[in-house]
Amino acid sequence: MSDINTSQSKAQPAGGSPSPIGQPRSVADLLKGNLFILISTIFFGVNIPVVKILIPEWMSSVDVTIFRLGGGCILMWLASIFIKTDRIQRHDYLRIALGGAGGLFLFMYLFNLSLRYADPIDVSIIMTFPPVFVVLIGIFFQHKRTSWLEICGIIVGFIGAFLVIVTQHSGEKGSDNLLGDCLALASTLCYAFYLVILEGPMHRYRPVSMLRWVFLMSCIPMLFLLPSLPKAEIFHTTDWEPWTCIAFILLCPTFLAYFLINPAEKLIGSELVSIYQYFLPVVATIASVIMGIAKIHWIQVVAMVVIIAGMLITNRAKRLQRLKAASAPSTTGK
Repeated sequence: MSDINTSQSKAQPAGGSPSPIGQPRSVADLLKGNLFILISTIFFGVNIPVVKILIPEWMSSVDVTIFRLGGGCILMWLASIFIKTDRIQRHDYLRIALGGAGGLFLFMYLFNLSLRYADPIDVSIIMTFPPVFVVLIGIFFQHKRTSWLEICGIIVGFIGAFLVIVTQHSGEKGSDNLLGDCLALASTLCYAFYLVILEGPMHRYRPVSMLRWVFLMSCIPMLFLLPSLPKAEIFHTTDWEPWTCIAFILLCPTFLAYFLINPAEKLIGSELVSIYQYFLPVVATIASVIMGIAKIHWIQVVAMVVIIAGMLITNRAKRLQRLKAASAPSTTGK
């Protein structure tokens, strides 16, 4: 098996006709899936400098985590009142619990904690690592094979990310920045785990049906962080800026972005969804420059072009795999 999509070949999308996950998708589905994850990636990219604005002046990293998980949970359950939902099968609750408490909670907690120490552009670059972890999880734990073109695309993207990391660390950097980078790297591993562990349920249920439970499960470990929330500076100011940032964080990168990831995974698979992480540094850097919290250098532009090239190569590899899979039945039938 060369594609993660084949891991749940008997899954059937809720509310629709049977469509095995391993079955090649139409061009319209591929375009729709890529558009969904592109929008999500833009939201995630802008979220990085926005969170950096809040930390540590207005909120701690723990406070932002509480707002995102708690607020996201409330929004998902409110949305489920107005949107048709599916009944979760009993055997999927374990995956949902692991994806929520182990994947989503740890990802957001470590990600926000990394922004306390590291530069936002550094963090955005390190967030390009999930594709590597997704592929490695598939190889070592799911016994999957991948094409050389996919590997080349990942390597090209990694080289671009490495160039930016080297550039960012060429100046004066303290141990706090290194700690922040390590925390960001750990968060990407949790995000890759989230994508892989929940890929099957994402194919079987509508977004809100599953995400309301994922966020609810993530709120269980979050309860241990609640005692620090009342001390947040944001509750002791009349300034509108931090509350505007919080509103954006809750609506766009938390609610809408995760809402769009589900259909994107259903249409194009977790590996290709994770490949869009390579686009994060571009969005985060542009947003950081516009917000005036970072400056961009020419070497970063070159590296970002390399990153996008890596994403396109891997995307092409996925398309070739699907075309090959589509032609396989007619070949064997002769």
